[in-house]
Amino acid sequence: MLPQQVHGYLRDFFQQTDCPIVEDKGHYLTVQLTIEMDKRIMNRPFYWKYIESTDTVPCPAQLTFITNQNILNENVNGEIVHFGSFRLNQLFQATKEMGAYVQLFERIDTHESQTILTPFLCVNYKVSYFCDQTKEMLYSLGINLMTGNINEDFQEILAEVDLVSDISDSAFPLQYIIKPIRALKRLDDFIENIIQQDDHTWAEKAKKRWQKDQRVLDYFYEEIEEKPESYEIEKKALEDRYGVKIKIEIINGGLFYLK
Repeated sequence: MLPQQVHGYLRDFFQQTDCPIVEDKGHYLTVQLTIEMDKRIMNRPFYWKYIESTDTVPCPAQLTFITNQNILNENVNGEIVHFGSFRLNQLFQATKEMGAYVQLFERIDTHESQTILTPFLCVNYKVSYFCDQTKEMLYSLGINLMTGNINEDFQEILAEVDLVSDISDSAFPLQYIIKPIRALKRLDDFIENIIQQDDHTWAEKAKKRWQKDQRVLDYFYEEIEEKPESYEIEKKALEDRYGVKIKIEIINGGLFYLK
C-alpha cells in the first residue's frame, strides 16, 4: 500500500466519521476527532469517565498523521502512519466494527432531470504474505452489477464522488442483474488470480533460507542417532518461521449506486 493510498484512506475514514479535516497537505493530515472517535481510538477511558462524572466540557484530541516523511519539509509533530503500522491497523479494525457493509447513492442535484444510477459492489481486500518476513497489500475492487466489468482501483473512484445514504428524488436506481453474492464470488476469484500472477520469488527465497537453517540445525545434531526433543522443537520453530502462508481478508465493502 503506497503512501498516497494510506493518506487517501485516512482522509476518507475521518470524513466518513464526521471528524473535521483541519489540514491536508497530501503527505500529512491533521484531524479533529469527535467525542465518539476519541473514545474509540485514543484509549483514555479514565479521562472520559472523569469528564462525564463532573459534567466538564470535553476536549477530544486533535491528531496529525504523517503519511510520507520522505517529502516532509515542514517541522511537523505527528504520528508516522504506514501500511502495517499499529494506527492504520486500528483504523481498519474500527472500519470493520463501524460499518463492514454500507449502501450509498451518488448525490444528484435537485434541478437535474431524472438520473439513472448503476449499482456497483465494492470490496476492499487485505492480502498478507507471511514467512520470516511479512508483506501486506491492499486492493479495492469494484464490479458493475449490470455488466460484470471489474475496476481494480474502485476506492479512488469513490473518493471523487459525493455519496449520501438516502437516494435523491430525481435519481432512479437500476435493479442489478448480477446478484451481490455472485459478484462477491467473482471478486474473490479475481483477487486469487492476482495472487497467482504475483511474483512469488519471496517464497522461494524463504524456502532457501529455511533449508540453510535446517542444514545448520542438522549439523549440530548429526552425530546423535536418536534426535532429542529439543531437535524436534527447533525443527518445528523453523517450520513456523519460514513456512509460507497467504491470508486474504475482507476489510469492508458496500453497494454503491453511481451515475
